[in-house]
Amino acid sequence: GAFQKKGHSARILSPEEAERLAKDQVLVSEFKQLRLEKEAQKNWDLFYKRNSTNFFKDRHWTTREFQELKACREFADQKLTILEAGCGVGNCLFPLLEEDLNIFVYACDFSPRAVEYVKKNALYSAERCKVFQCDLTKDDLLENIPADSVDVVTLIFVLSAIHPDKMHLVLKNIYKVLKPGKCVLFRDYGLYDHAMLRFKSGSKLGENFYVRQDGTRSYFFTKEFLSQLFEAEGYGQVVNEYVQRETVNRKEDLRVPRVFLQSKFQKP
Repeated sequence: GAFQKKGHSARILSPEEAERLAKDQVLVSEFKQLRLEKEAQKNWDLFYKRNSTNFFKDRHWTTREFQELKACREFADQKLTILEAGCGVGNCLFPLLEEDLNIFVYACDFSPRAVEYVKKNALYSAERCKVFQCDLTKDDLLENIPADSVDVVTLIFVLSAIHPDKMHLVLKNIYKVLKPGKCVLFRDYGLYDHAMLRFKSGSKLGENFYVRQDGTRSYFFTKEFLSQLFEAEGYGQVVNEYVQRETVNRKEDLRVPRVFLQSKFQKP
């Protein structure tokens, strides 16, 4: 079973959790941090090599959680243009293409291997989507997408993998292709999510920023940090809230607190 609540307050830690986090203050050396930044693409490529298309489940919840994917139409048969920034192997892309026959999707990913998996998928169609490799922090989206042409951008579990100092570059890049008045739909790891509490000491890169054993990195967002990030690039906040879920494993009597940030920011 699981329960879910949405709201503006962050999860409150238990005294044991707070103590454990307070103790873990030693940061990964600057030398290793620079290497992780340099090898970020290689580490994600290796991740997809190891896991192929099997790691993430298809995200059939996307249209349920983000009504805007349908509601942003101005008339019933309008063909929507979507950008999925950080598409992975298509776990969000292909359910969307199946559910809605009247969309065209631009999709890009940091990992060349992930892009290849998307192109090999039986559901892939060049008429309905354009998939390309892209480092959102430095490759100009305008090389693949016309300016002001996208009705909605999804940024789902993507920004957390990018160094916090470079996140603004992603938002600046996306801003150029989004139509005025349209939105970025965001979902990612929130502060004190279970994944954050499971990192062993020696994994901390900075405040709320950690490295996994495979070299991929993860940032855990506060509502305030995310607001500042988007607003500094000219977006207006529409919705920005924590989603708290508790997954209960009755057999093992385990309660796993999941915390996500689910938000919507608009280009004026």
